[in-house]
Amino acid sequence: MLSHMPRTALGRTATYADILALPDHLVGEIVDDDLWTAPRPAPRHAWAAGQLMVELGTGLRGHGDDGRDGWRILPEPELHLGRQVVVPDLAGWKRAHLPRLPDAAYFEAPPDWVCEVLSPSTERLDRDKKLGVYAAAGVGHVWLIDPLAQSMEVLRRSGAGWTVVATHVGHDVACAEPFDQLGVHLALLWDDDEP
Repeated sequence: MLSHMPRTALGRTATYADILALPDHLVGEIVDDDLWTAPRPAPRHAWAAGQLMVELGTGLRGHGDDGRDGWRILPEPELHLGRQVVVPDLAGWKRAHLPRLPDAAYFEAPPDWVCEVLSPSTERLDRDKKLGVYAAAGVGHVWLIDPLAQSMEVLRRSGAGWTVVATHVGHDVACAEPFDQLGVHLALLWDDDEP
């Protein structure tokens, strides 16, 4: 398994040109001036993110999201948050905060919500580094989903850090901030063939 480690061998501050030079099979991020790379998501990881996107999209349409006052939820958006360049698995903006999609291939407006799907190779970066990036940028909520542990942690920004407001496991139906009005069926994220 490839390890999600910084490419510190650059010997200098990483730049966006370093990301553009990566092969297509790698995702590049710049966190604290280091270039981090990882392969495309593994099947369970991709399944969980995809199913969550379907659950949220369907649920938000069913709860008064008429397309004007709701949310924009996107898979793997490239976020340019100051000098940091990160790619969460999912990110969502209240439409009031992102009335139009940018013409560029990245977003400079910080999202209101981020979801990171954890894997053994990315968990340390997601928890130790990227949570700090999201807090500094003003992201209000982060969900950490672990398909192997079948768990979902819900975090709310509290000052410069995070407060865990809920943890859901297994086949829970999660009503979680900032989408409290929805019931996210976690069993659909795990692909474990249990009813």
